[in-house]
Amino acid sequence: MRVGLMAARDASVASADWYPLPSVLGTVVPRGQYPYCELFAIRVGCAGLMAASPVVLGIESSCDETGAGIVQGGRLLAHVVASSMDEHARFGGVVPEIAARAHLHAFNPVVHRALDQAGLRADQLDAVAVTTGPGLSGALQVGLAGAKTLAYALDVPLYGVHHLAGHVAADTLEHGPLPEPCVVLVVSGGHTSLLLVRDLVREPILHLGETLDDAAGECFDKVARVFGLPYPGGPAIDRAARGGNPKAVTFPRPLTGGPRGQDPYAYSFSFSGLKTAAARWAEGHRQRGERLPVADGAASLQEAVADVLTRKAVAACTEYDVKTLVVVGGVAANSRVRALAERRCASAGIELRVPPMTLCTDNGAMIAAVGDLLVRAGAEPAPRHGLTIDPSAPLEYATLHPTVH
Repeated sequence: MRVGLMAARDASVASADWYPLPSVLGTVVPRGQYPYCELFAIRVGCAGLMAASPVVLGIESSCDETGAGIVQGGRLLAHVVASSMDEHARFGGVVPEIAARAHLHAFNPVVHRALDQAGLRADQLDAVAVTTGPGLSGALQVGLAGAKTLAYALDVPLYGVHHLAGHVAADTLEHGPLPEPCVVLVVSGGHTSLLLVRDLVREPILHLGETLDDAAGECFDKVARVFGLPYPGGPAIDRAARGGNPKAVTFPRPLTGGPRGQDPYAYSFSFSGLKTAAARWAEGHRQRGERLPVADGAASLQEAVADVLTRKAVAACTEYDVKTLVVVGGVAANSRVRALAERRCASAGIELRVPPMTLCTDNGAMIAAVGDLLVRAGAEPAPRHGLTIDPSAPLEYATLHPTVH
């Protein structure tokens, strides 16, 4: 989604309670006097000083996409992504060193294009947010180094953001503030988690369940390779499934044994066994010298994954008396996951929110969205000199500020 550019430094568009600035007419508050809340102050006639809406740049580089996004007051001003996916395709998966080198080449052009798209200069940025984990170590280091450089050069606050919190915040760019509380299903190539979110940037995030082994997207990637489909596997499985019968193969529905009160794994996920079942099904056809019915296998696999994901997510909403389900992450772009979630949510009287496909996969806009929320909440920025990365960071809070001691 792209919206019209809001004025940056020379217009009053934000409420005064965002920043506790002294209301002294004609006074410009020096940067640093209010280090956690103040970004800049402007003259607004007889009304005194008001805080203009901050402009936040977000940087994402946790895997194979270099993303830069710009958000102001919850509105998306720029969204640019450069992917190195084609460079990894011949290997059947992401090669960390190739990804890191691709980020080095793409960082400056992506940031410049984002600024051009928003119609802004770099010195009109008021904060920088960057993914500090989880992800590939070398890839994260490139993004953090670039973000630190910008924050130092512009003398603006720097915020470290948890990658999964970024996926959650991506939905706010399309549908507005998250309802409190809401259940969030994060489903991607590396993560499958079911979360209870109240205030994304002020309160801890409650984990209801997560994958015990393979993530849903990882299952798609690995099975696609067995089926002879190209990388990335998720879109390839989705395309192949359109011509198949989802009931052709009875694949297992892992960890769907019973209600939470009786089943400790009611909201946990496991896709390793499903992946193995699909691989053995394909192997059986080949051993018998039979043509592999790829479309039926893809449709049946996709149905199994979508069934498990949506069944558990809707059950969590019902148990916790939550009226909104948010589905985010790369696998949220899968057509069957979307359709089945929509049908089951409608039957249960639950509102379903899914970001547009361009915001489902990794991108800088979602990181900027978290940064924007943090700035408006008056959150403390990271120490620029000591901020580092955590490639395996658990999701506890939206901010992620690992430091070097």
